[in-house]
Amino acid sequence: MNEPLLPQRGRAAILTNQRYPVVLVHGWRSHPGIWNRLTPVLSDSAVPFWRFDHTAMQGAGTEAIALALRDYIHEKREEAGYGGPVDIICHSMGTCIARYLLEVLDGGAREEEVRLLVGIGPPNNGSAMAELFNDPERGPEVIRSLAGVFVPQGYNPGDDTIVQEFRPGSRTVTALRAAGTRDDIAYRILLAANLTGTPAFFPAFGGQTWEIAPDGEWRATYAGDGIVPHTDSYLPGAWMDVLPADPANLARHPEQYCHTMLPRNPEVVARIMEYLCSPDAGPDGVSPVP
Repeated sequence: MNEPLLPQRGRAAILTNQRYPVVLVHGWRSHPGIWNRLTPVLSDSAVPFWRFDHTAMQGAGTEAIALALRDYIHEKREEAGYGGPVDIICHSMGTCIARYLLEVLDGGAREEEVRLLVGIGPPNNGSAMAELFNDPERGPEVIRSLAGVFVPQGYNPGDDTIVQEFRPGSRTVTALRAAGTRDDIAYRILLAANLTGTPAFFPAFGGQTWEIAPDGEWRATYAGDGIVPHTDSYLPGAWMDVLPADPANLARHPEQYCHTMLPRNPEVVARIMEYLCSPDAGPDGVSPVP
C-alpha cells in the first residue's frame, strides 16, 4: 500500500530510516496526477505519501482550501495512527495554501508538526501572472496566449477567487507576509530558469516569464519558469535551488523545466528525494529578501 500504518507518537514517531509521511499538495487548476513521476520514487524508497486533492474546490478561497488541507492531514494521521512530523511537498499555489495553514492559521498555536516544506515554483510574494491577467491592456492578449495551455478557453480572471486573492497587493498575500515563516520548519524552494534563452522552454512567451519590475512596470525575464518569476518565489531565509544544474539539459528537454512540467521533471524529483532523505543537503543558495 502507498499509505502504510505508521507508529503512534510516544512509541516511535520517527519512521524507519527517518522516512516521514509526505503530504503532496497540487496547485491552482491542477490535480494530484502531477505527482505521477514522484510517487513511484517515494514508494521505491519506502516513503509513505498522502495526496491532497482540492480539484472539487475550484470556487473556494485560500482559507477554505487551507482548512480542508488541515482536516485532510488530521484524517490521514488518524487513519495511520501517526502523530509525528510530516513533510509537505507543494507545487505552485499549493505552496501558498500550505503556508497559509501553517503560518497564518496555525502560526501561533503550532499544532501542525511539519519538518520540511518544499515549494516548486511557488508565488510566495503574490503572483505577477494573476496581476497581469487583470491588466486591462495586456491581460486579454496574455490570456489568449495561454488559452488551452495554462487557462481554459474563455477564461475570465474576475470570476477566479484564487487569482484575485493572489494578486501581490491582496489581503491574502499581505497576511502571509505579516505572519512570516516558522523557525520550526525547514523551507526549500525549487525554481527553474531559462539559462540558455531557449524559446521552446515556454513557447507562449518566447521562453521568458513576465514579472513586475521594481518601478512597477512589466518586463520579461529568463529568471522564471514561464509562469512564475523568481521574484514571486523568493522567501527570506529559505534554501533555494535554481534548475537545471546543467544548462545542457535545456537543449535536450527545455519543456520539462516550464512551470506546469516541473513536478514531473526528473531533476526536480531527484532533488526532492535528496531533501526528504537528507534535509540538510546543501542548496544552490539562500533566497534573498524580495
